[in-house]
Amino acid sequence: MNKLVSSVEEAVLDIHDGATIIVGGFGLCGIPEHLIAALKARGSQGLTVVSNNCGVDDWGLGLLLANRQIKKMISSYVGENKTFEKQFLSGELEVELVPQGTLAERIRAGGAGIPGFYTATGVGTLVAEGKEHHTFDGRTYILERGITGDFALVKAWKADTLGNLVFRKTSRNFNPLAATAGTITIVEAEEIVQPGELNPDEIHLPGIYVQRVVHGGVYTKRIERRTVTSREGTR
Repeated sequence: MNKLVSSVEEAVLDIHDGATIIVGGFGLCGIPEHLIAALKARGSQGLTVVSNNCGVDDWGLGLLLANRQIKKMISSYVGENKTFEKQFLSGELEVELVPQGTLAERIRAGGAGIPGFYTATGVGTLVAEGKEHHTFDGRTYILERGITGDFALVKAWKADTLGNLVFRKTSRNFNPLAATAGTITIVEAEEIVQPGELNPDEIHLPGIYVQRVVHGGVYTKRIERRTVTSREGTR
């Protein structure tokens, strides 16, 4: 089945108010930036967004935040976004902070149809409040629920028209997990090829998890925080 759609605008057209969206990426690495921009233009409100973080003030998911489209964030790191801080402290934005490994496993579990799992991470902290505790072999664990979304927005390096995906280096990050956990998974890819052109041994995610593929277009490599070392200091 050909899953190619003609534009990012068409790809996000049915993302409705109040939807839960799982978004790939880590910081600004591997984010589906064109789909995010299209969703901003779409204007859907009251969104719950599951992502490692919320971008920066003027890029990535930060664009949706600044446009006041996000009602709740489920994430593990929020430190690069002043808009996020302001909305959270004012009570405008609901935030569920999740340890990074736990977040990855919750998304993976959701994609695998696993409703919940036990982990020792967070025991004895605010993370554990209100959650079921159980002891295994003398150690206490807390129950974490799997996460699924109405939609998943994913960035791939290459895709074929059947939705088979190849990710590039560290931009792989949360993208494969997000893709498995969305009821409707929408992928933007830097390059789209015909079926059979991808080496089967190099495919990172099979097309069974993908409903829509769109060509992303031109990309700008943004750096969250540039750090440099003086040449003298490296000697």
